[in-house]
Amino acid sequence: MELTNSEYIRELLGRHGFHFSKSLGQNFLTAAGVPEDIAAAGVAEGGLGVLEVGPGIGCLTRELSKRAERVVSIELDKALKPVLAETLTDCKNVEVLFGDALKLDLAALAEEKLGGLKKAVCANLPYNVTSPLLTAFIKAGCFDSVTVMIQREVARRICAAPGCPDYGAFGIFVQWHMEPEPLFDVPPSCFMPQPKVTSSVIRLKKRSEHPVRVRDEELMFRIIRAAFNQRRKTLVNALGSRLGKITREQAAQAIENCGFDTRIRGETLDIGGFAKISDEIGKILPMDL
Repeated sequence: MELTNSEYIRELLGRHGFHFSKSLGQNFLTAAGVPEDIAAAGVAEGGLGVLEVGPGIGCLTRELSKRAERVVSIELDKALKPVLAETLTDCKNVEVLFGDALKLDLAALAEEKLGGLKKAVCANLPYNVTSPLLTAFIKAGCFDSVTVMIQREVARRICAAPGCPDYGAFGIFVQWHMEPEPLFDVPPSCFMPQPKVTSSVIRLKKRSEHPVRVRDEELMFRIIRAAFNQRRKTLVNALGSRLGKITREQAAQAIENCGFDTRIRGETLDIGGFAKISDEIGKILPMDL
């Protein structure tokens, strides 16, 4: 069974009357070594229960099955049901569920299906729902690692440092909860059909604690979003126009109290800087924000 062989894929899909859905972002791997490398990175230790989203025809799923104790795979496209029934027929530790991962309680699902196993995510994610899915994995709170293949530009945003053009609110959110590690790139030629962009495989490891302490996490992320919603503005102006109940003068005072220049832009601040400013603003307007 050569699930990364182009001719075999065409024959398999044709036999089951399957047609690619552009709206679902379906791109199946045609490079034999890539599923093995992703699975090896995602299941680096024994006894793991793995959640996969978007198995496609099952090439990564089969590799996960060889390494993990149990695999639960969620597929949105029911047209792949007979395909996966054939390609995963001998994978006894795999269960495929058909539904929308974004509409499921992933923490409850992982507890029900993976039980007391140490839990991880390993998947080739559809480009069009990458950020919502990563957010869902992180908020579930039960996955020790998330190893995914995603669009390279998104991977760069997740791993970006302050001052980089790719640095932004989503990357800070991920880094607040996880330690990101870029692994390797996968060119368009490794897929059927070929996407227009390069993919990257990254691994996110759950932090035992957040990078810094902050009094009000929700307030800090409101400030971060405000900073990057208008990233060309100074932080003083961004906060004054987006937070609503803080004046420009109060924002300037809070920033100055933290030892920063009042002309600073949010894109140059690290997580610790945002935490300091958040704590200071919380003291100035504890009831209003």
